[in-house]
Amino acid sequence: MEDLFGGAAPYYARYRPGYGRAAIDHLAAALGADSRVLDLGCGPGTIAIPLARRVRSVLAVDPAREMLDEGRRLADGVPNLVWLPGDSTVLRALPPFEHVVMGRSFHWMDRRSVLTELGEVLPPGGAVALVGPVKRQGEPWQPDSQPWQPVEVRVCDAFGLDIRTAATSFHATGEHHHDLLAASPFSSLESRIFSRRLTWDVDGLVGLQLSYSYSSPARLGERLPAFVEALRRALLTDNPAGRWEQTLVTEVLVARRPEPAGRRDRRQRPSSA
Repeated sequence: MEDLFGGAAPYYARYRPGYGRAAIDHLAAALGADSRVLDLGCGPGTIAIPLARRVRSVLAVDPAREMLDEGRRLADGVPNLVWLPGDSTVLRALPPFEHVVMGRSFHWMDRRSVLTELGEVLPPGGAVALVGPVKRQGEPWQPDSQPWQPVEVRVCDAFGLDIRTAATSFHATGEHHHDLLAASPFSSLESRIFSRRLTWDVDGLVGLQLSYSYSSPARLGERLPAFVEALRRALLTDNPAGRWEQTLVTEVLVARRPEPAGRRDRRQRPSSA
């Protein structure tokens, strides 16, 4: 993973859009203000940093040290936030946590194995929260409709870059995160959708492109200047105004263990007069 995102961390931190205050507020409320939360595959802290201000503590874990370094810089002394190198294979070795949240990271993992292990290590009441792509049939992995994507695809194809490099993601396997969660120990799902309107310029779209694993500076190597020039030229040829509007749609999906039937029945039984 470190190699996949080599050189991408500064672009990721600057150009990847966050999830928005409403989505983070909802996530924090769902997990609880007194929660200890693991952000697994935290990147530069897109979720971890704002969430740490709303819960007891956040453990931010990522395999890419460049991402962790960028996150520490952006956090700038935010308390109750710990940064650690690691991935989904070291869950049992991490400090204690009660819930786990994953943003743009779950599709890189062996999702079934991760959910099985989380079923063993999370305490009763522990939740798995996913923040990102909405389940929409036929759409790519991006959590929104990107009007510039046809240009991106053409330029990436010309440079031999495969935009579908995450082999275990739902678009490759046919199994969306929803489907796997429904078959996991965390089969009780609650979903909220949040929508924002963004405006991009050419610099923003070029920076966004360099934040992706399949077109990171490390993957491009010596071709980086030529790629940037080709992408910039193609974007402006397609849209000389140099401004793109985007509706960014984010889902906060909180998955919990189902309540035992007896407890659920008692909770739902009406009281006698």
